[in-house]
Amino acid sequence: MTVAFSTKARSLEALGDSLTSARILPLVHFTFRDWQDNRALCQLRTVQELGSHPFIVRSSCAREDRLDQSNAGAFLSVPNVLPADLAAAVDQVMASYGKAEPADEVLIQPMLRDVVRAGVAFSHDPNTAAPYRVINWTEGDDTAAVTAGLGGRTYQSAAQSPVPAPPAIAPVIALIEELQARFGDRPIDCEFAVTRMPGGIEQLWLLQVRPLVLRHPVQSGADQTGRLRQIAAKVRRGMQPHPFVGGKRTAYGVMPDWNPAEIIGVRPKPLALSLYRELVTDSIWAYQRHNYGYRNLRSFPLMPHFFGLPYVDVRLSFNSFIPADLDDGLAGRLADYYIDRLLAEPTLHDKVEFEIVFSCYTLDLPQRLERLSTAGFSPDERTRIADSLRTLTNRIIDSRSGLWRSDKAKLDTLQTRREQLLTSANDPLERIYWLLEDGKRYGTLPFAGLARAGFVAIQMLRSLVTTGVFSEADYHAFIGSVSTVSGQLARDRATLDKTTFLARYGHLRPGTYDILSPRYDETPDLYFDWSKRPQMTHDSQPFSCTLPQMRQIASLLSEHGLEPDVVGLMDFMQSGIELRELAKFHFTRNLSDAMALIAEVGARYGVSPDDLAYCDISIFREMHVAAVDVEDLLAVAVAQGKKRHRDTERLSLPPLIASPDDVWAFEWPEAQPNYITQKQVTASVVDCTQRDALAGAIVTIPNADPGFDWLFSYPIAGLMTAWGGANSHMAIRAGELGLPAVIGAGEVLYRRWSQAGRLHLDCAGRRVEVLA
Repeated sequence: MTVAFSTKARSLEALGDSLTSARILPLVHFTFRDWQDNRALCQLRTVQELGSHPFIVRSSCAREDRLDQSNAGAFLSVPNVLPADLAAAVDQVMASYGKAEPADEVLIQPMLRDVVRAGVAFSHDPNTAAPYRVINWTEGDDTAAVTAGLGGRTYQSAAQSPVPAPPAIAPVIALIEELQARFGDRPIDCEFAVTRMPGGIEQLWLLQVRPLVLRHPVQSGADQTGRLRQIAAKVRRGMQPHPFVGGKRTAYGVMPDWNPAEIIGVRPKPLALSLYRELVTDSIWAYQRHNYGYRNLRSFPLMPHFFGLPYVDVRLSFNSFIPADLDDGLAGRLADYYIDRLLAEPTLHDKVEFEIVFSCYTLDLPQRLERLSTAGFSPDERTRIADSLRTLTNRIIDSRSGLWRSDKAKLDTLQTRREQLLTSANDPLERIYWLLEDGKRYGTLPFAGLARAGFVAIQMLRSLVTTGVFSEADYHAFIGSVSTVSGQLARDRATLDKTTFLARYGHLRPGTYDILSPRYDETPDLYFDWSKRPQMTHDSQPFSCTLPQMRQIASLLSEHGLEPDVVGLMDFMQSGIELRELAKFHFTRNLSDAMALIAEVGARYGVSPDDLAYCDISIFREMHVAAVDVEDLLAVAVAQGKKRHRDTERLSLPPLIASPDDVWAFEWPEAQPNYITQKQVTASVVDCTQRDALAGAIVTIPNADPGFDWLFSYPIAGLMTAWGGANSHMAIRAGELGLPAVIGAGEVLYRRWSQAGRLHLDCAGRRVEVLA
């Protein structure tokens, strides 16, 4: 029989003993009028019907749990109330209503004992209205921890998932299904608890059920199932062996390698997604890895997408870190080892180059390679791997002919050609085409190489710490001595006038690939307070090795067969880190100028940037090379892009997909954040858009690129991002500034910490404490 939603008390009462998947505690409820007329009778009835056990006195106001507004958490509940304190507790709850109406109620139930698990469950994703069963719970007896926003675990399952839920969660899924059926298939939100009964049997209790208020039309289970079947099939195909790629299987992640979650976000619009593919992940990434001595993965797109959700094919990525001169058999076993290690420790998904793969020779490599012995790699195989990495690394870091030097020279070509293009009289479509073509050939191609050099530099620097040559303080002093273009931006903001500053940095935009993110020179007042000149930051202090350290390094270089001398190595490490950021600065200018011209073309045909964001970049190439109806082409592209992006917005997948089953159901993992510096800070927490509150605060950003460097013109106390690796732009920038930062907290921890009022970051202790 269908039940209608009512107040909290009456909805539970209507279900009564009819539920088969859970039980409901005995309850008493009365109205504000009843309480005013005869509070003694209300108290007497409560004790007579519920006994003298401790109670929980709960709100059941007519203004909560409505079809159009939940007011969840707006009113008070008082737990552990003894009969003698019942009147005071009822008064407290009713006072929380403000002006109580005569029909407003209070709900009283016995307190649950021996609670082992408690949480909330939704029949639909509250953010997208997609029919995902979302269960957020904590282990233990705190039934309020989840509703109070104190974290917990989260499991998510598609409505028609064929994957069985874990035993602890399966009864809650069954409860959601039964409640939906009882309330006429309306989206529902419920609170539950699990107690341990005599004999160790677990009992599920329904504490509350209410309509789930959604701001989007509800997606049908059949539509969702159709999309997920296609994704699962794509994943299953990708898991098969490939004749040209080592490794028996793959996995898909949002953070390994070219980390799309950090650069374009987990749900980019079609223009951003297609630009990133065009400039980096379709071909450039593999071309440059091969140039640097790694295996040939050309013609393999690194970043597939699942209805618009971008992922890195981890098997391709791991193969691209294996030296080209290793035989196929050994290379395949290495790829399998890397994948197995990642799946065993998924929190390393944003640290694969530092914690999983061996992509270059370092001064501690022989010790690190010992890990392979437990995976069956013989001493001879480990020696062959080390020899290949040594040869490859010497090619990269050579002080005279290192590949990074020729890549650096390409940046000058990029700048010269860009200036010629922008001052030419060529049609905007032609300039868009060539800005992007040059952006690949002279921008992202050398950037990919210089980024590789930057990773090698950081790994070599870290190996100086693990071998005992440098201390942790030396490591951070070296990073602090690096002078990047971002550091220069902060110094220029303190010394240059507005016009000169914007001429130099105006192309930057938070969200490098997002046409909807304004450039600095388009909305300068959005990013900077021009009425105040920020305090001048000091130039980076040069780092100097002591004479004993230089002797140790020289001895280690000779012992390991690495060709540069001490000065050459130090120069490479500094240049590798600095040039990576410089290359990014230059190629993003081409990209930003191309997007400005795309907006200009759109305006010519009455298409707004909001609509252009749904176009694929390929249509602008088509406009350039062919005689076409531009208005029709744009209209069709916008319509198709919007339709596809609606699918993107309603899908939810885990950060790491290890099997087709993960497409249907998964538990959101907690990440292992990257802590930058050895410092501590306690401060209030603000979103990056709260410009007036940035000073002295810990600033939170889901994902950040160089376009967010405007933040560093404010005296912020700390930084936190959801996505980002140990060697990401923001990690390097925070290290350079000596700014306490938590980079790549992951979706679960970021959500918890960014909603706090005040945090304590202890980067040395690798911990974050919520203070308010």
